[in-house]
Amino acid sequence: MDREAKLREIAKKRVFYTLPGMDTLAVRRDITYRATSGASLPMDIYYPVAQPGQRVPVVVMPLAYPDPQGGVRTYGPVTSWAQLIAASGMAAVLYGSEAPAEDVHAVLHHLRDHANALDLDPERIGLLAESANVTVALSALMRDSALRCAALLCGFTIDFDGSTTVAAAAREYGFADACAGRSVDDLPADVPLLFVRAGCEHFPGLNDALDLVVRRALARNLPLTLVNHATGAHGFEVDEDRDISRFIVRQVLEFLGYYLESQNGRMAERQD
Repeated sequence: MDREAKLREIAKKRVFYTLPGMDTLAVRRDITYRATSGASLPMDIYYPVAQPGQRVPVVVMPLAYPDPQGGVRTYGPVTSWAQLIAASGMAAVLYGSEAPAEDVHAVLHHLRDHANALDLDPERIGLLAESANVTVALSALMRDSALRCAALLCGFTIDFDGSTTVAAAAREYGFADACAGRSVDDLPADVPLLFVRAGCEHFPGLNDALDLVVRRALARNLPLTLVNHATGAHGFEVDEDRDISRFIVRQVLEFLGYYLESQNGRMAERQD
């Protein structure tokens, strides 16, 4: 199967978990968050059911691949995640990107600067990223300590201690190695992280790098939750129609809801 055919096949997939009404929630499409000489970069925002005037928490889904027109916004895996987030009481943001490591910050600035008009709470923003996109999510956390939390699934992470796994994969697959030259020590000390690990990961070296990151994060005593799906493969939530897949998706949504204090979530614990 050639690359285009493979992408078309991926685009048809959806997360094997559903919530009532997720397909009927409101979406604001093609909002320009940044204009460049070559393009107006778009974003879509998926909204939960909310009371008029209520500003809702928001989950941004970082992008590691250049995609100025935001074609990924039509892919079933990401749109179904956005719908699930919205059905869980939070807004979800998908966007197009020219320079992935920088554009995520342009998205965050736009959401905060236009929070009133967009009915969003600028103080309750989290991240959800998977696979290569995790590199951009981690880099965003290193530069933006106001983010509330991040859920990171089966991701390429950070090279350190002599590892070159992420850099090699970035060259091979064409994504941004947004954490090049950085380390776990650059992550904020108080932003809760959820790592989901696939025990049957098929990308060579991905789990080796992830395991190093988790060990270093634990050594720093970062607020970290690890879910190890021992029998799962990369992208299990769209490829494996199993109860365990749905259970882990639910865990991800509950983690985000807990720390973003969504209308359907619990109040996050606060330190005195």
